[in-house]
Amino acid sequence: MEHQERPFDLLSKVLGKKVLVRLKNNINIRGTITSFDAHMNIVMEEAEELDGGETKRKLGTILLRGGNIIFVSPA
Repeated sequence: MEHQERPFDLLSKVLGKKVLVRLKNNINIRGTITSFDAHMNIVMEEAEELDGGETKRKLGTILLRGGNIIFVSPA
């Protein structure tokens, strides 16, 4: 039987690494995941909002609510 990774396993792998997060309102955020919880709320440092792949504005340290996240991808 093949081992299937769970979402929390994947988040653990990118902890401390730069990722791209897409939110439900089509906002893209790039930053470093510093922690997450059971609701997939994510704390990011050095976060920035992207527009067309370019930095639109710097956000610093932010908390993203898990219910608003569409995907998390390595940046």
